[in-house]
Amino acid sequence: MTSDKSARPAKNIHAFWLFFPAAAILAALAVPLSIHGVLSGTGWPPGLLAAGHGHELIFGFALALIAGYTLGPQPRRVLATLFTLWLLARISWLLAPDSWPAQLLSPAFALLLARYVVPRFNAAKKWRNKIAGPLILVLCLMAPFFWLVGVVSTESLIPGRTRLLQSAVLGLLLLMTFMGGRIIAPAVAGTLEKKGIPLEARVQPRIEGALIVLLIVAMGLALREVTEQLAGAVLLPAAFLITVRVLRWRLWHCPERPDLLVFATGYLWLAAGAAVTGTHLLAGIPAIPALHLITVGALGTLSANVMLRLAWQRASRSPPPGWQPISLAALFGLSAVFRYLTGPTPFTSPGWLWLSAGLWSATYLGVALQLLTLYRPAHNRRK
Repeated sequence: MTSDKSARPAKNIHAFWLFFPAAAILAALAVPLSIHGVLSGTGWPPGLLAAGHGHELIFGFALALIAGYTLGPQPRRVLATLFTLWLLARISWLLAPDSWPAQLLSPAFALLLARYVVPRFNAAKKWRNKIAGPLILVLCLMAPFFWLVGVVSTESLIPGRTRLLQSAVLGLLLLMTFMGGRIIAPAVAGTLEKKGIPLEARVQPRIEGALIVLLIVAMGLALREVTEQLAGAVLLPAAFLITVRVLRWRLWHCPERPDLLVFATGYLWLAAGAAVTGTHLLAGIPAIPALHLITVGALGTLSANVMLRLAWQRASRSPPPGWQPISLAALFGLSAVFRYLTGPTPFTSPGWLWLSAGLWSATYLGVALQLLTLYRPAHNRRK
């Protein structure tokens, strides 16, 4: 005969407690390892060479962030299955990217993640609110498409891996633009209302709708060399609209909320990344340095701030200490600038490259450590 306590069903676990620390650790390790693999001449780990670097930071790191943020509370068996698949995919890709396990496990995780995440957005009624589900599905489908590109080697039939990753980064730009706006707007409105300051420009549906259309078009145009310049032309007005949206939130009235100011900083990195990437594409010069303003400046700043904000809310129902978001914003900002300065051939400037990687890795290791430290007090609050 069991007691009431033992018979009680196990509580679901928030996915971010598992995927966020794992994503932070992967981010911290993958970048310096990829640089070491090239500069040392060893070629190890092979999965982080050439396009493999982008593969892991998008289909490993970014999809883990999406899993942590969108899955919510899940039964242990669901999280165990997803996380085990993700971990095996990462290990097999790092060590043997051309093997069948590596080629199958990464798409399998992406598709299973889509299976659990995409239906969560089906209840939305307005078309703008529905965009998150299809966009996440497209990003997940790019993982098996990456494998297909390796099988069909001719770019006359399908885009090459470099352009596929370029389009995926623009997809992340759109996802961060959409979700970031949905995080910042209500938080700023609540803070200003306590001060008696009304905020009429919250979600800003017309600007949001225009950004969704522009960035979807840019994603498609970026897949082909003949339309890359058009993609650049589309990114420039998108960058302008992102900037206008941030200014209309009037965040200068929230000096006591460094976490919100850092969210705005990450959002402005989206504008900077879109503007510089658009300029590069229009000029016909390599866009890889500019894309790192999105993946390092924007994704780094926004993702780390979201991780810390959720963890501190669960642990103490308060935002993180002010020094944490301010520090990570400064470190990611410097890392993004240094990476951009290395140009399209970064390994010819190893000093700047290592400095950028060191700042990125140190920041994410600090985030991972803070998340693991906060798990215990958060867990105790649930009891």
